[in-house]
Amino acid sequence: MAQDQHLTGRERFFPEEDVIVTKTDRSGKITYANDIFLSISSLTERQALGAPHSIIRHPHMPGCVFRLLWDTVQSGGEIFAYVLNRATTGDHYWVFAHVTPTYDGSGTVTGYHSSRRVPDPGIVAGTIAPLYRELLEIERQGATRAKGIEAGLGRLDAMLKDRGLDYERFVFSLQA
Repeated sequence: MAQDQHLTGRERFFPEEDVIVTKTDRSGKITYANDIFLSISSLTERQALGAPHSIIRHPHMPGCVFRLLWDTVQSGGEIFAYVLNRATTGDHYWVFAHVTPTYDGSGTVTGYHSSRRVPDPGIVAGTIAPLYRELLEIERQGATRAKGIEAGLGRLDAMLKDRGLDYERFVFSLQA
């Protein structure tokens, strides 16, 4: 799905009791997708399996947040993050994601597992969406995409330092 695909501006929702689940290989290609993921993303199983997870990437989602997410899980950690995704229709949906590495019996990372729940709409509207707009604007001002992402990470790190929090504590502080 091309990044410049038409955006409808329509938000999709899923029931609070539902959990979106996907699994990927180490390169981020989808190896499993539950029916809830397929439904909200408007993908068939055939379209999803083997596709890069970025197939649902929304162009208004800051790259620096994905960098933080991937750096964390690729180093063996887990992360909770708010993510704006895009369905193939151009609609969007927010999730509160928990992403973890998947290990084989010998302790080698074989892929990643993501469970996503309905985020608190007040947290998204009041904190996350404005922060992500700011980070995205910083990224767009970079001379290159990579420099923009680095600048966005710098701003995110400065914001966290000002609050005396690491990313995980920041995310969970919003839940209180």
